[in-house]
Amino acid sequence: MKHPSHHRRPALGHTIEETRVWSLQLLLASSLSLGATLAASGVYAQDPPAPVSAVVSFSVAAGPLDQALSQFGRQAAIPLSADARLTAGLSSPGLQGSFSVEQGFARLLRGTGLAVVKTSQGNYLLNQVVEEQGAVELGATSIDARTLGLTSDGSGSYTTTATTTATRLNLSLRETPQTVSVITRQRLDDQNLTSLAKVLEQTPGISLQPLDSERVNIYSRGYGIDSYQYDGVPTTLVVSTSATPQSLSDMAIYDRIEVLRGASGLLTGAGDPSGTINLVRKRPTDQLQGYVSAGLGSWDQYRTEMDVSGPLTPTGNIRGRMVNAYQQGNSHIDHYQTEKQIHYGIVEADLTDSLLLTAGYDYQKQDPRGVSFASFPLFNSEGGQTDFSRSTNPASRWSRRQQDTLNVFYSLEQQLANDWALKASVNQMYSKRDSKLASASWGFIDEATGDGMQLYGGSSTGWQKQTGIDVNAKGPFRLFGREHELVIGMTYTKFEDHNDPAAGEDVEGRSINYYTWNNRTEEPQGNGQILFDNDTTIRQLGTYAAVRLRPADDVSIILGGRASNYKYDSYYHYRSPADAANSSDTHYQEHGEFTPYAGIVYDLTDQHSIYASYTSIFKPQSVHDRDGKSLEPRTGDAFEVGVKSEFLDGRITTSFDVFMTKQDNLAELDPGQIVSGTLSERAYRAVNGARTRGFDAEINGEIQPGWKVAASYTHAVTENADGDRINTVAPAELVKFWTTYRMPNELDRLTLGGGVNWQSDIHFSTTPWQLSKTVKAKQDDYAVFNLMARYEFTDNLSALVNVNNLFDKKYLSSLDETFLGGYYGDPRNLMVTAKYQF
Repeated sequence: MKHPSHHRRPALGHTIEETRVWSLQLLLASSLSLGATLAASGVYAQDPPAPVSAVVSFSVAAGPLDQALSQFGRQAAIPLSADARLTAGLSSPGLQGSFSVEQGFARLLRGTGLAVVKTSQGNYLLNQVVEEQGAVELGATSIDARTLGLTSDGSGSYTTTATTTATRLNLSLRETPQTVSVITRQRLDDQNLTSLAKVLEQTPGISLQPLDSERVNIYSRGYGIDSYQYDGVPTTLVVSTSATPQSLSDMAIYDRIEVLRGASGLLTGAGDPSGTINLVRKRPTDQLQGYVSAGLGSWDQYRTEMDVSGPLTPTGNIRGRMVNAYQQGNSHIDHYQTEKQIHYGIVEADLTDSLLLTAGYDYQKQDPRGVSFASFPLFNSEGGQTDFSRSTNPASRWSRRQQDTLNVFYSLEQQLANDWALKASVNQMYSKRDSKLASASWGFIDEATGDGMQLYGGSSTGWQKQTGIDVNAKGPFRLFGREHELVIGMTYTKFEDHNDPAAGEDVEGRSINYYTWNNRTEEPQGNGQILFDNDTTIRQLGTYAAVRLRPADDVSIILGGRASNYKYDSYYHYRSPADAANSSDTHYQEHGEFTPYAGIVYDLTDQHSIYASYTSIFKPQSVHDRDGKSLEPRTGDAFEVGVKSEFLDGRITTSFDVFMTKQDNLAELDPGQIVSGTLSERAYRAVNGARTRGFDAEINGEIQPGWKVAASYTHAVTENADGDRINTVAPAELVKFWTTYRMPNELDRLTLGGGVNWQSDIHFSTTPWQLSKTVKAKQDDYAVFNLMARYEFTDNLSALVNVNNLFDKKYLSSLDETFLGGYYGDPRNLMVTAKYQF
């Protein structure tokens, strides 16, 4: 059979060739071993499904064909596949009465030129009937309606109905007892969201805090997100390193971005109660399709994309997809230039009717110039807050941070008896970096003279390797006369980061005049020696299981847990004997750490459900107190209750939740203190009894034909045991709204859209040891408005215009308490993109 959603791949990457063989061997061995275990245990035994030829009572309203098919698929409880381009502009008279599935399809599709074909697994695929020399051919497309969330490309939707990010079970958003937001491919295209940072700016409940021109802290529910997944395989991001490949990801290669807000320990193990970001790649398609696009924008920004997908063999049992993108341009920031290349290839092969092999790579090359290593200074020599132009760049003109990242991924998926499936996945990341940096970020500027600032930076090379493996089996089983679902699995992750700072350079400590230096300073040459060895290794092995019990038709209970082994090693060794006293090692390990998970969902009606969930928190910490001791792991509990709804046959989804997290040993900056034995490392202290409380409200979907809406409101406040608010650099309130409307009748080739992002004020107070006085930085609440327009000249050719920050609002997008710096948001900017698709 052909598996849903397909794409194409060139030859695999070259950098980690040596790991490819053992990865495939591991996949095969794991699959065969786990499959044999499950078969021997009899876990597949259950009653056979009812035949689809049974007569069903239908009540499908007349209207657009896509809506009628959606209703039909739900009422028949069948997996139905449909490409939005096939149903565009077609209508249906509806269907009332009792029919078999086949009879119902025949009536709904009469006169449309469309038909369905049933695969060997029971999926129904919508096809276009093509008559050629007396024969009838069916061109297959594939989006599984029962698991629609598994592909958003081509759906035209702002919402999905299935996600695996929270529990690994295939659940609709309503069935998931946690808050999950999805930015679909249509949303990415409408707002021209080409980077992950731009996506997260539009994601409900997420706030961004840039550390410099390349690195960003991502906050959810008051805490930073460091957990990322690629197609569900976990990876780790340590934002304090110079390698942050996940947050720099370009969106050309992704089908959608799923963001789980709240604790995610069931699948990720150790981590913050903030959430996890799942980047889901595009997949090959059964039919030839693709597009090319070119865009031109403010500050000489230029971008091109190419995406081609389709079958690679006459029978379609091998399919591939290739995506390439290139972007370069200047910036509103003086002397800052960007250039990046993106290459992606994927192949899917049906080895048998039930065995699918997927392999691919994605490669991204970043080569920015004039990059900053830190944000600009927030305070002057009197302790007041500075106010620079948005074009101010604290970096030297020659500063650079080149980063090349290669991901190679494989998966093997075996469909087993009685709707069980076994899947083994591997993602291997290799990121190489080369930087030479100088930023005027140390000190407190004398605003009258421009003196008082020193350069911070130097040269370094480094690399980062990550390996993520996930093996799981899931499917239904029968118990006490009812059907339930089970998933069991294992994950292994290894994170290695190696940094080699150059010795003999005199960048750090150079005094400059902020007003007259004009971003020019002598480029360091170094002496070819390494200043110190800086290596970090994090290993985590976990086994997890989750069961979804259905004691009644309107109740589902999800119980699960994860047992994790965690090991952290960090080496910071100076090569020079004179500096050896500043060397430090940090080691920590934990065995058998158990993370429980529990959730319950109760269906009030066919449209509304209420839910509650609980999970525990475990987060090792690498920061140190003023005496140089590592802080103990952070522990706690996370609770969430809410209501979720679906309207218009699932085309609109809504959610409202209330959440609370409790934590001990939460690290916060120790005001005015540095770690003993170091020159500038900021010290932290542990806070017990920290508590975060808040709520989310969200709506996504098509509220009327051609009118799509995505809106959200989030409130989250973190307090210590005394009731004082902490983590104040994360806004307490966020409002995000976006809508598009396709004009009716003769103007139906025009789509207009617009939206606004608003957030409450952010601030912090601290006492720098250099000033010996308390200083405060603040950004008042602000709103940023965006617009878009798209005109389709033909069915294939269109033009898109995006205007961001319409009213040119000046605001600080981040306040960095660690480096006492700030970063401005982008001024008003424009991008025009032409696209031809086939």
